[in-house]
Amino acid sequence: MLVHWFLAAVHLLAFALGFWAVVTRGTAFRRLAAGTGEARSVLIADNLWGISAVILLITGGMRAFGGYEKGADYYLHQPLFHLKMALFVCILLLEVAPMVTLIKWRIALGRGAAIDTSRAKQFARISHAEALLVLLMVVAATGMARGVAFG
Repeated sequence: MLVHWFLAAVHLLAFALGFWAVVTRGTAFRRLAAGTGEARSVLIADNLWGISAVILLITGGMRAFGGYEKGADYYLHQPLFHLKMALFVCILLLEVAPMVTLIKWRIALGRGAAIDTSRAKQFARISHAEALLVLLMVVAATGMARGVAFG
């Protein structure tokens, strides 16, 4: 029972960290676009966003399919789980361009080269949209936890 509680707590805390990190990354992108920020702030927030994503995947997978919660059958037949996974896929699709760009930034900065910040404002909007999707995932998760059913 303690493992169930621990996994649930870590999973929820990872949502909080992820939300904070992606909002912070968006704000750092916006500051960078305005000429008042620095790439380092974007990269630190992005690291935390990535760490939260890994924690969410591991704890979510264990909870849904590792026998620690209601079981795979429950989740696979729960519309809110499908909504949560659809939101997750949307986040992944939105994340492709910022992720590729930030990898290029890390390589360039490691070599002492300049980075192209021309898309920083666009990536700020993407980050804030992802934050909204994270909030919607939490809403779906709370519905699942309460056994909300449709149909």
